Amino acid sequence: MTAQLILRALLSGALIVTVSELAKRNHFTAAIVHSLPLISLTAFVWLYADTRDPALIARHSESTFWFVLPTLPLFLLLPWLLRHGFGFWTALGIGVAVTVALYLLTIHLLALAGGKI
Repeated sequence: MTAQLILRALLSGALIVTVSELAKRNHFTAAIVHSLPLISLTAFVWLYADTRDPALIARHSESTFWFVLPTLPLFLLLPWLLRHGFGFWTALGIGVAVTVALYLLTIHLLALAGGKI
């Protein structure tokens, strides 16, 4: 493993830790930061730094858009399940299962539409 790869992993992990720590102190601000596509933006920067290929970044960004859509219901389903008596792990598991099903549906619909992923 190269030093650059280790640095990238540490910086990327620091973003996640920062948001989770912020959420303990101010959930509103953390929610705003959490909603930012920090992982995607970080990945775009790393990918561009490695390839200098704007066409690759454009394709990757467009594909990422289509796969953000099936994740959105999780953010409504999880709180609904938690508020209706489901335990955290059960609610999270159901949310992940629904998200996976929506990913599969998205892949199928994109294939039917002739979309490139």
